[in-house]
Amino acid sequence: MKTFKKFGKTFGLAAILSATAFAGAEAHVTFLDKQAKQDSTILATLQLPHGCDGKATTEVRVKLPEGFVFAKPQPKAGWELEVIKGDYQKTYDNHGDKVKSGAIEIRWKNGNLSDDFYDTFVIQGKVSGVEAGTSLAFPVTQMCGDTVAAWDQVAKEGDDAHGLKSPAPLLKVVAGEGHGHDHDDMAGMDMTGMVGVGAAATAGETVKAGDLEISGGFAKAMLPGQPVGGGFFTVKNNGQTDDRLVSVSSPASGEVQIHEMETKDNVMRMRQLKDGIAIAAGETVKLEPGNLHLMFQKVKTPFKQGDTVPVTLTFEKAGKVDLVLQVLSAQGK
Repeated sequence: MKTFKKFGKTFGLAAILSATAFAGAEAHVTFLDKQAKQDSTILATLQLPHGCDGKATTEVRVKLPEGFVFAKPQPKAGWELEVIKGDYQKTYDNHGDKVKSGAIEIRWKNGNLSDDFYDTFVIQGKVSGVEAGTSLAFPVTQMCGDTVAAWDQVAKEGDDAHGLKSPAPLLKVVAGEGHGHDHDDMAGMDMTGMVGVGAAATAGETVKAGDLEISGGFAKAMLPGQPVGGGFFTVKNNGQTDDRLVSVSSPASGEVQIHEMETKDNVMRMRQLKDGIAIAAGETVKLEPGNLHLMFQKVKTPFKQGDTVPVTLTFEKAGKVDLVLQVLSAQGK
């Protein structure tokens, strides 16, 4: 059930009454679309309408239910991201691969969402092996500094869920169409692309700038409505002087960030590299799924397989370089 507590402290009567008033007066954490088709890959969009008793939200944790698999979260500017991995109860098929483990909890951390504002938190995943009519519960823990609100109540079968004070967000699974398109990768992220706006090179072509050689550029197809995409390429420094990729821009998105993903002890962390990426003399650096990558924010039109995405890379010494990324399938093929 939803509780308010302070780490290392106990609430007095006034605080308990305040929390109770909050629970009754404010809206719950819910999904934007409360239904999902069987065996479909979806963008599960959580709506967070308020803070904790007036305090700003600093962390959001979402536990993923069995049957919602291959999950990958959408990064948010200003927030750190963690993905907790573990074993599934069953084995799931992912394009011919038998998958027994994956993301079981998503955490957006160290943010600052004022109680005055509303925001959404998005997780891409596949609803797999779930019967139509089943409701999948996603318990959410909302942290506001040292205050915590847990949205985790689930009604027993036959009970009225409307009577719950702190219900967990639910996705109701409805009958699918037998099979569907499976665009599941975020990858770096899953990613209709924009065709070569003034681009200097053909998609996938190797581009040279001074001592640098940039090759293998691609992006991944995105789900409809997905505002975040990923891009990848390889940079080889043939010179004797270090360089650095300091920024990236593209007419296909409102902003392009440079990100790094790292997995340690079954926890995947993603962070923005505000200082860019060092390209040491004589070294090759690969931007690839699950590691270094570009993060396209506020994508104007979701990237579609077969299209191209123009980008401008800015290096400390080599300067500006135009590159065209070929949009491949969601699996990078």
